[in-house]
Formats: sequence, C-alpha cells, structure tokens
Amino acid sequence: MAIMEICLIPIGTKETSVSKYVASASKVLEAEGVKHKLNPMGTVIQADPDKCFEVARKMQEEVFKAGSDRVYTVIKMDDRRDKDHDMDYKVKSVKDKM
Repeated sequence: MAIMEICLIPIGTKETSVSKYVASASKVLEAEGVKHKLNPMGTVIQADPDKCFEVARKMQEEVFKAGSDRVYTVIKMDDRRDKDHDMDYKVKSVKDKM
C-alpha cells in the first residue's frame, strides 16, 4: 500500500481561486473509491502504487476539463514494503511521540 500526496495547480485560468478545479479532481477519487484526505495544500491518497498513478493522471485530466489550460502537478509518494501502514498510522505514530 502506498501513500501519495498530490497537488494539482491549474495555470492559465481567468481567476485566482482554484477550488472548482480541486473539486473536479476530487470527484475522480470518489468515483474510483480510493481512500483519500483533502488538506489545505493538496490531497493524500492511499492505494496500490499503480492505482495512485492512474488516479493522478485522471485527476489531471479533470482539471483540464474544468477549463485550465495547463496543470502543474507535484507528487510525493511513500511506498513502504517492510510493514503494513496507512495514512492514519503515520499521523498517529508522530502524535504518540509528542
């Protein structure tokens, strides 16, 4: 199971707000049934690595469909193989040490 954070930045729009573009990309995750959490600077996705990349590409296409002329995408991925983990475990692990 991989944990990926994706940030899609629409460029070439006529407005400064990007929430409609984020919403269009988020609908892909709902349709795909992928566990995810929206945060103020991106979205964290938990899935098989191949699925993460597949939905990332679909999310980009949705931003284009929503009217962006260009999409700048930043992806960070944690693909841990030595033990089971998930996005909630990673946060809990840090909070337990505080």
